[in-house]
Amino acid sequence: MRYKAFIFDLNGTIIDDMAFHSEAWFRILNDELNAGLSREEVGRQMYGKNGEVLDRIFGSGKFSDAEKETLSLRKEQIYQEAYLPHLRLVPGLEAFLARAAARKIPMAIGTAAIPFNVDFVVDRLNIRHYFQAIVTADDVTNSKPDPETFLTCAGALNRAPSDCLVFEDVPKGAEAAENAGMDTVIITTGHQPEAFEKQSRIRLYAPDFTDKGLETLF
Repeated sequence: MRYKAFIFDLNGTIIDDMAFHSEAWFRILNDELNAGLSREEVGRQMYGKNGEVLDRIFGSGKFSDAEKETLSLRKEQIYQEAYLPHLRLVPGLEAFLARAAARKIPMAIGTAAIPFNVDFVVDRLNIRHYFQAIVTADDVTNSKPDPETFLTCAGALNRAPSDCLVFEDVPKGAEAAENAGMDTVIITTGHQPEAFEKQSRIRLYAPDFTDKGLETLF
């Protein structure tokens, strides 16, 4: 087959939860930190590591590292409490992972989420055994669209970047994959194809993992 490894983003790709992250950020930024941001602006700012979000909005000197860590954890606690009743895989993903594992395709998760959230998802949904590597915000210096996350995944899987296929849901994630020299499948949980016009290595778009187009990957 064309690809020798699969790498998955987490939020919006493995689970469809971005609206819950947006709501948690809205509450932290406006109710607790008085940022006065619209929901649209919160949505534009919530990418990368949590500390980077705070630095973009308030400036890099506003909060100490300890304060950013406390705010980050508080935000994720709000998110997890709200999302837990809705926690489930994107449709078709369980079967897709099982099929890839049966074909002995190594797989990784490459995400800007902190381990607290990664564990919340992979352990509650019992999918950790599918992945030979999990790269989180704590494992890299540079967030997407920098390629470090996906290149670290490729290294952990012992595969060349060009042999890896990334599954993403947001433009900055697709940009990170392209910067890493990897093709991308876009799961359109939050963004439609027109949002990815600047990316040149999109293999296909799919609403979820039941899409028949994904069969071509095997």
